[in-house]
Amino acid sequence: MDPVGLQLGNKNLWSCLVRLLTKDPEWLNAKMKFFLPNMDLDSRNETLDPEQRVILQLNKLHVQGSATWQSFIHCVCMQLEVPLDLEVLLLSTFGSDDGFTSQLGAEEKSQPESQLHHGLKRPHQSCGSSPRRKQCRTQLELAKKYLQLLRTSAQQRYRSRIPGSGQPHAFHQVYVPPILRRATASLDTPEGAMMGDLKVEDGTDVSISDLFNTRVNKGPRVTVLLGKAGMGKTTLAHRLCQKWAEGHLDCFQALFLFEFRQLNLITRFLTLSQLLFDLYLSPESDHDAVFQYLEKNADQVLLIFDGLDEALQPRGPDSPGPVLTLFSRLCHGTLLPGCRVMATSRPGKLPACLPAEAAMVHMLGFDGPRVEEYVNHFFSAQPSREGALVELQTNGRLRSLCAVPALCQVACLCLHHLLPDHAPGQSVALLPTMTQLYVQMVRALSPPGRLPTTSLLDLGEVALRGLETGKVIFYAEDIAPPLIAFGATHSLLTSFCVRTGPGHQETGYAFTHLSLQEFLAALHLMASPKVNKDTLTQYVTLHSRWVQRTKARLGLSDHLPTFLAGLASCTCRPFLSHLAQGSEDCVGAKQAAVVQVLKKLATRKLTGPKVVQLCHCVDETQEPELASLTAQSLPYQLPFHNFQLTCTDLATLTNILEHREAPIHLDFDGCPLEPHCPEALVGCRQIENLSFKSRKCGDAFAEALSRSLPTMGRLQMLGLAGSKITARGISHLVKALPLCPQLEEVSFRDNQLSDQVVLNIVEVLPHLPRLRKLDLSSNSICVSTLLCLARVAVTCPTVKMLQAREADLIFLLSPPTETTAELQRSPDLQESDSQRKGAQSRSLTLRLQKCQLQVHDAEALIALLQEGPQLEEVDLSGNQLEDEGCRLMAEAASQLRIARKLDLSDNGLSVTGVHCVLRAVSACWTLAELHISLQHKTVVFMFAQGPEEQEGPQERAAFLDSLMLQMPSELPLSSRRMRLTHCGLQAKHLEQLCEALGGSCHLGHLHLDFSGNALGDEGAARLAQLLPGLGALQSLNLSENGLSLDAVLGLARCFSTLQWLFHLDISFESQHILLRGDKTGRDIWATGSLPDFPAGAEFLGFRQRCIPRSLCLSECPLEPPSLTRLCATLKDCPGPLELQLSCVFLSDQSLETLLDCLPQLPQLSLLQLSQTGLSPKSPFLLANTLSLCPRVKKVDLRSLHHATLHFRSNEEQEGVCCGLSANLLGDSGLRCLLECLPKVPISGSLDLSHNSVSQESALYLVETLPSCPRVREASVNLGSEQSFRIHFSREDQAGKTLRLSECSFRPEHVSRLATGLSQSLQLTELTLTQCCLGQKQLAILLSLMGRPAGLFNLRVQEPWADRAGVLSLLEVCAQASGSVTEISISETQQQLCVQLEFPRQEENPEAVALRLAHCDLGTHHSLLVGQLIETCARLQQLSLSQVNLCEDDDASSLLLQSLLLSLSELKTFRLTSSCVSTEGLAHLASGLGHCHHLEELDLSNNQFDEEGTKALMRALEGKWMLKRLDLSHLLLSSSTLALLTHGLSHMTCLQSLRLNRNSIGDVGCCHLSEALRAATSLEELDLSHNRIGDAGVQHLATVLPGLPELRKIDLSVNSISPAGGVQLAESLVLCRRLEELMLGCNALGDPTALGLAQELPQHLRVLHLPFSHLGPGGALSLAQALDGSPSLEEISLAENNLAGGVLRFCKELPLLRQIDLVSCKIDNQTAKLLTSSFTSCPALEVILLSWNLLGDEAAAELAQVLPQMGRLKRVDLEKNQITALGAWLLAEGLAQGSSIQVIRLWNNPIPCDVAQRLKSQEPRLDFAFFDNQPQAPWGT
Repeated sequence: MDPVGLQLGNKNLWSCLVRLLTKDPEWLNAKMKFFLPNMDLDSRNETLDPEQRVILQLNKLHVQGSATWQSFIHCVCMQLEVPLDLEVLLLSTFGSDDGFTSQLGAEEKSQPESQLHHGLKRPHQSCGSSPRRKQCRTQLELAKKYLQLLRTSAQQRYRSRIPGSGQPHAFHQVYVPPILRRATASLDTPEGAMMGDLKVEDGTDVSISDLFNTRVNKGPRVTVLLGKAGMGKTTLAHRLCQKWAEGHLDCFQALFLFEFRQLNLITRFLTLSQLLFDLYLSPESDHDAVFQYLEKNADQVLLIFDGLDEALQPRGPDSPGPVLTLFSRLCHGTLLPGCRVMATSRPGKLPACLPAEAAMVHMLGFDGPRVEEYVNHFFSAQPSREGALVELQTNGRLRSLCAVPALCQVACLCLHHLLPDHAPGQSVALLPTMTQLYVQMVRALSPPGRLPTTSLLDLGEVALRGLETGKVIFYAEDIAPPLIAFGATHSLLTSFCVRTGPGHQETGYAFTHLSLQEFLAALHLMASPKVNKDTLTQYVTLHSRWVQRTKARLGLSDHLPTFLAGLASCTCRPFLSHLAQGSEDCVGAKQAAVVQVLKKLATRKLTGPKVVQLCHCVDETQEPELASLTAQSLPYQLPFHNFQLTCTDLATLTNILEHREAPIHLDFDGCPLEPHCPEALVGCRQIENLSFKSRKCGDAFAEALSRSLPTMGRLQMLGLAGSKITARGISHLVKALPLCPQLEEVSFRDNQLSDQVVLNIVEVLPHLPRLRKLDLSSNSICVSTLLCLARVAVTCPTVKMLQAREADLIFLLSPPTETTAELQRSPDLQESDSQRKGAQSRSLTLRLQKCQLQVHDAEALIALLQEGPQLEEVDLSGNQLEDEGCRLMAEAASQLRIARKLDLSDNGLSVTGVHCVLRAVSACWTLAELHISLQHKTVVFMFAQGPEEQEGPQERAAFLDSLMLQMPSELPLSSRRMRLTHCGLQAKHLEQLCEALGGSCHLGHLHLDFSGNALGDEGAARLAQLLPGLGALQSLNLSENGLSLDAVLGLARCFSTLQWLFHLDISFESQHILLRGDKTGRDIWATGSLPDFPAGAEFLGFRQRCIPRSLCLSECPLEPPSLTRLCATLKDCPGPLELQLSCVFLSDQSLETLLDCLPQLPQLSLLQLSQTGLSPKSPFLLANTLSLCPRVKKVDLRSLHHATLHFRSNEEQEGVCCGLSANLLGDSGLRCLLECLPKVPISGSLDLSHNSVSQESALYLVETLPSCPRVREASVNLGSEQSFRIHFSREDQAGKTLRLSECSFRPEHVSRLATGLSQSLQLTELTLTQCCLGQKQLAILLSLMGRPAGLFNLRVQEPWADRAGVLSLLEVCAQASGSVTEISISETQQQLCVQLEFPRQEENPEAVALRLAHCDLGTHHSLLVGQLIETCARLQQLSLSQVNLCEDDDASSLLLQSLLLSLSELKTFRLTSSCVSTEGLAHLASGLGHCHHLEELDLSNNQFDEEGTKALMRALEGKWMLKRLDLSHLLLSSSTLALLTHGLSHMTCLQSLRLNRNSIGDVGCCHLSEALRAATSLEELDLSHNRIGDAGVQHLATVLPGLPELRKIDLSVNSISPAGGVQLAESLVLCRRLEELMLGCNALGDPTALGLAQELPQHLRVLHLPFSHLGPGGALSLAQALDGSPSLEEISLAENNLAGGVLRFCKELPLLRQIDLVSCKIDNQTAKLLTSSFTSCPALEVILLSWNLLGDEAAAELAQVLPQMGRLKRVDLEKNQITALGAWLLAEGLAQGSSIQVIRLWNNPIPCDVAQRLKSQEPRLDFAFFDNQPQAPWGT
């Protein structure tokens, strides 16, 4: 009996255990390998008796400790058929710590060391202390023995495992090598290896034996195997060890395999020998000798490091750990040089220790054949094999999951479990997701009918704890023994020996795969009652793979969110409820929480990696609603950049996109993709744009893509760039493209395609009817192939552009519009349609830039293009055509029908070639511009079509629009530009050039540009002789030609010899010389030109006019001889002439010479000296011209740098204006000038602004006024404006106006100002604005100022006026020396206006005392009232606006009451926009009640309460003399309105009644109408904005005929319908004197308009009907009725629909001033007749046509009539469709001498730069935003 058995309480128990295990020795061997993974199970044990062998194995297990022994006993009870009584005894005796402890003590005593089996070895203590050597053994023998020991150990460690209970035999034996592909780029060691930086070849599979074919012969040979989780990296490493142990890898004598998950536990630094011998396998003796042998044969040593991505860096990335340091030295060859190193890793950031030359191999999983091979091996010799293959073929989801080897193994295990119990095809639904695969695997590994719920949850808790702490290796103390047994029984755990040093080893446990650990953790989170849903949702996150670039180690929970999402599926709820022991509600709540988190994530903006992970999670849930939300939330542009994607990823993405309705654009840039990845996109109809950019994509990828493309029905754009596709791959795509007729863009950029491949691709063009772009750039082709492509562009009817420039090669196509039915027809029919449409007219652009074309290529190209269609543009720049090639192209230009541009730049053209080119194009009638610059290598021909080439006369508007679509430098047929700049031309070349240019003159106006040449004086003189022979030029540019001053001044003679010359601009120093014709808008373009038109000005019908000629001479030394010569030259120049001179300084002698010559220039109209320094004497010299030259009408001297003299024509009347602004006159100089003012014969104006004057000058001006009887008005501003202007009349004028602003008068100035005002008897109006006059100073001024007789108006605006209050202001008025007849106070405007009458008439003191007796005021106020009664006894007008009468406890109201009681002559009282209390209103009403002579009462815009309003209405009683009453904006209740109507019934003299915005309504209108019957003198009635409907209008209509004096009625913005409008129109016909009718913003309709049109009042002046729902019929009827109206001044039909109607006036409207047709849908056709009507309106001042549909044709029509409208001031064309051409036409119209002030063009389609240029040329064009926002239409 065994000694251990003797210690048992029951001796038979040990024997029973031994007999039980003897029956199943294979099972015991498997468990020995699991629990003792590193124990040497010597084969010599096979000779022992089976029972003795079992006893020996049990002893080995027992000595490992209680945890191992208890786990083993649990495995026996769970996996073997153990009788119940024996199971109870085993668990009670061996399954507890107590039983084990008692056994252990006896065992240690009873089993001496000598009894240990000789096959078991104790680990040595240290590498450094070698055992005793045997002298007879050599180093070679020791090494061979160690190598054999290595091989034997590998055989034992990696031999095939025995399957578990119920598992197929192949479960542990199947191995199918995955796809391995070698990368083409090495690592970037300074940055670390990034997955996005690796480029993988396609189609170059790597076998296991090829893994170690290095590219270098010296140094370290390192291979890195990269693959995602589950790809089989660790399995491959074990496979290599197994193959080596079996002798297959004979190139290696030694192979060592290390796992970083174990090496991470090492914290001390190691030597290589310690790594090999202490941590792997120790030699039996002489470690040093063995290590030396390995060093000598290092090239035959292979070290495999598994899990490099798990390498920890505790000291940071710059200070790697001990093992990583050792690994780095091995890789770089500093340790064991010559050895082979292989490392496996997941993609992501790799340590920087890897050498740059390391070979990178990608593990890409299984493709279809490999999956079938794996299934065949797995189910070999089993009846379910065929069923498993059928399942994979029919289930696309399962097939895509099996692309991952680990999932393929799980799927096979599940199918093995499911197929026997299900009919073929039924098990498919059970395996739709990865999570359900794992669920089914757990079920398959569990005993039939029993699911170990507690063990699964406990093991899941261990798994979760490991994920949270980053732990993948567990020890016995981490896992309870029953869980270890459970994991071993169900193949969920693996065991291995963990060695951390010599003599330190433990048994470690790990889950069979990291994904299994994540799955079990997810099970725990979902089913464990310990986890609530809030904790659960913290684990549902998305991890970006880009984060791994900066992380030292990859995360362990990448798949955890995916498993949680999968477990949230409804399918998993029964399984989870069973695990949770029936708590289904809790499970459901957790599932709902996970889904809710995913919904939130689906609506966020995510990066590409997170989108992929989200798709995996959503797909796992199997929730259609969530999938739809995710799909719809994806952006249209969905980029995936620089991270690896698998076929499974794309398949999952496709599954999600099936729930999307909108199209999507997928962009894969830099993503390593497997060759069969495109197959995952089969049938994805949501993809609209698909692009790939990766060097990995090769022929296999292209072949797979070609199978997928025809299934993408919505695909419009396909991009495949930067790949290595050859002719074989392209052939597949070329065959597939015709099957995709909906494609619009195809790109094959940067694919290194050959010439023939490119030609094969373009053959597809006719078969793609919707194609718009084909990009073949960065594919090197030869010139002959390029010409072949040009032929394709010419012959293919849909090609509109071929662009080739160096690496660029692009076809742009313009497909015809086709329906879906046409696309579905047969290819033959499509081809015939294509030929038919190709015969139609089309335009082709051909750009062959920098393509090394030569002369013979140009000949071939010309022959090719002559057969082709019309050419939009031909660009051959950057080639080698030289003179001959350029000549050939120029000669062929007219035959090639080039519409826009021919570019021959940078082709080696010489000066000789320039003449040839000019002769060649002289007869080309379509040439618009030729620009040749030899210095800049520019040769550009621009062409323009004539109007006869347009579609017809009916397309005139389209022609106008097309003019502006040209380049700014392009000109239509009637004008051409020849620019020969920087060509080195000299005088000797001119005759030949002019001869060549002579043929161009008869084709239209010519613009010549000879700038930047070397003509010199000789060339300028010779050119002046040759110019008349060139005809009527439009411009000539001679800048930068080295001309002297004499030659420049000599050019002025051209004014006499060249009739076309109107403008000569010369800047001498900068050598800018430009001769221009008559085009006012010529300089608004950057190139200097705007379009000309056929037949010149006759196109617009502009009247001939007298155009002034101008000479601008700047930057020129103007000495007396030069000026004399210049004036003599200009003497014979036709006029009128404008002379503008500018120089640094003009001496007095030069100025005198110039002024003396003025009488010799009778045609001179303007002389301007700008930016020219003048001496202090110059003002006197200029002033002297007034007597020397009678034609001078104005001298404007703004400063000593700017002076202007204006000359009058003989027809103009005399009148002189003088400007002396911006000088240094000062107070003394200005005083001298004012003293001489009466003697100066100025009849216009005198400007003395900016002369540094003070208050003294302002006061002296007041004192001077009496001596200047012809002064009409004077204004002085001493603030920032610094203005000082005096206006004169031709004769003495009685009334004078003086305005003084910001004069800062001091107290001592007040008396002087009062004296001056008292003496200026003709001064009738004075305005003082912010002159620092306080309340006290103003009172003094009023008291001191006195006059003999007459009226004087004083207006004061000071900041203190808004704070002083009414009382204080009235107190100021009380100090006046004259009688106050008018007072106007506005607090918010800070203004006080007083009218005084002199002399003041004194009132009887007794009458004053009698009035004071009625005043209940204090002493001070009584005194003030007394003064006011005395001063204001003749007050006729009192106006209070925006005042506050509530601030002083109604004292102001009481004062006003007292004042009103005494005002017997008061006729006007206004109180508007003010604040008055109820008591104050009562006081005012009381005072107003005594004003019996009141004629005007204005209480508008106030917010009074009802009581106060009633008090005021009562005050109206007895006001029978009242003529004007304004109560607008007062809220009138029914009772208040009753009081009003009662008062109105007695006002027989009432002439004006304004009641707008009073909420009167229909009932109030009825009462009001009855009250108006007595107002027979009523002239104005305003009832707008009162919500009056048809009922109220009908009552009013019955009253209106009884108002014979009615002249104006306003019923705008009410609720009048057509019914009420018709009745109103019938009534208005009887109002014979009606002049103004305003009915806008009512739904009147055409019936009302027709009624009004029957008989309009003959005196009608104003008609406003905006937004009245009028149609074309109603508007036209009104227009016909108004036609020829002699009194009409203003008409508004805005916001009515005039579309289709033609508003036209045939007869003259002599007084019409304004017409408003805003937003009337007026188009060009309607505007044509309308604008012609404007000429019948001679008084028209304002035209409002904004917010319509007017285009350039309407602008042209309007521009034609502008010169004929002498009084027009404003045209509003905002928000129309006028382009730059139309704006230019309007500018042309303004130049005809129109008096218009502004044309508004805001919000028209005119580019900003063009608008600015037009604005600078014609300031009256306004493109700015008006009043901060556009005018709102009526009714908005």
